[in-house]
Amino acid sequence: MDEKIILLVEDNADDEALTLRALKKNKILNEVIVARDGVEALDYLFGTGQYGGRDTTKQPELILLDLKLPKIDGLEVLKRLRANERTALQPVVVLTTSSEDQDMLASYEFGANSYIRKPVDFNQFTKAIGHLGLYWLVLNQGPPRGDK
Repeated sequence: MDEKIILLVEDNADDEALTLRALKKNKILNEVIVARDGVEALDYLFGTGQYGGRDTTKQPELILLDLKLPKIDGLEVLKRLRANERTALQPVVVLTTSSEDQDMLASYEFGANSYIRKPVDFNQFTKAIGHLGLYWLVLNQGPPRGDK
């Protein structure tokens, strides 16, 4: 069975380190690919730019997507994912510090599967990541992956 990859789209180095530490603390040892802006995330997912030639039949099991990103923001990344047949059904969890209702509403309108506000407290954040990993990587039955 192929390892389940997590794509973490996060531009803040502290939040990236915190997320990776929380995953490790919860024994979520999946490979984590980090994209630090929206362009890098889309390049990874579609095998373009610096990821040109990447085997795009191997897609992440889960995308953890920040909203406030440089170059292309998280909502635009989400729109482009949902507009592409190959990535339209991929599980996307918006993981953000934004407490703006319009960000939450737009995330769901553009097809986010879940919206989680990053807790400020590390212990709370670690618990949230543990629950998220258990649900999305163990319990959740994702859509079947065809040869699209």
